[in-house]
Amino acid sequence: MNYLYFGLGVSLLIVAAIDLLWTTLWVEGGAGPLTARLMRRTWKLLRRFGTYSPRIRTLAGPVILALGLGMWIALLWGGWMFVFASAENALRDTIDAGPISWVERFYFVGYSMFTMGNGDFAPRDGLWQILTALMTASGMLLVTLSITYVLSVLDAVTQKRTFARNVSGLGLDGESIVTTTWNGDEFDDVALPLNSITTALNELTSNHKAYPILHYFYTDDREAAAVLSVASLDDALTLWQRATPEAKRPSDSVLENARSSVQSYLDTVSVFATQSDEHPPLPDLAVLRKAGVPTVSDEEFDDVLEELKERRRTMHGLIQADARQWPGTREE
Repeated sequence: MNYLYFGLGVSLLIVAAIDLLWTTLWVEGGAGPLTARLMRRTWKLLRRFGTYSPRIRTLAGPVILALGLGMWIALLWGGWMFVFASAENALRDTIDAGPISWVERFYFVGYSMFTMGNGDFAPRDGLWQILTALMTASGMLLVTLSITYVLSVLDAVTQKRTFARNVSGLGLDGESIVTTTWNGDEFDDVALPLNSITTALNELTSNHKAYPILHYFYTDDREAAAVLSVASLDDALTLWQRATPEAKRPSDSVLENARSSVQSYLDTVSVFATQSDEHPPLPDLAVLRKAGVPTVSDEEFDDVLEELKERRRTMHGLIQADARQWPGTREE
């Protein structure tokens, strides 16, 4: 037996199994080590080419998903091929006598992994029959987990864009969301849509934890961009909570619940970016005043923004990492 081939094959199988199970089954674990590295490098490359055509970035999610599946298949296929190459008598040709070539081993592993029926080759009795059964089981596990994973990811992508559109339907920045929900006297109709948006944001955060690849599904549709919608929502919450008189504000419990959900989202996705060195554009109270919304003084609101500058720089870093511009209206 060639122990080098056998050890290499087993190592590849272990690496493939760890990364596959880590990525598809461990909800709190995020992506496996290999998948995480693959996602970062692919996004970095496509983001760079996206400077010439932003539409190229929309390929990031599908390309990363396809490459990840291909990587698992290659690792399992290669691992089993080296295992069966470790012994000259591991396989026998059921039609023609003679030595087994690498191409024939490749063929045997392929049709055994994907249960394509009996081919021209068969394992020798004993250990190799057991290993063939394990190889078929690993192929079935790969197919089952991959299909389930792909469907779950695509469902999460749809939910992500639905959330973004729900927020964008109220406004494309914090000021427009606040002015849209102002009825001329108070914000009495905010609670229902805000609770619905908060629930959707919590689901989006959970999906990001379970499927980190979700972060790389880019869209060039501004209204479907989740990171911009979260930034707009956070600015709107700041304006509701700190820029309007207490008597006119929406329910504190509703606002605090939404603010907590935004913070949870930031804590989850901040691993994909670093805090921006630049301060993002500031909300413009003049827009609210023009719409008849009562506000605090500019000086008082500036103190509020000073308290929130680290949070807003974290959000700005996420937006920059996603190759987008802040949805604000006034530069600092």
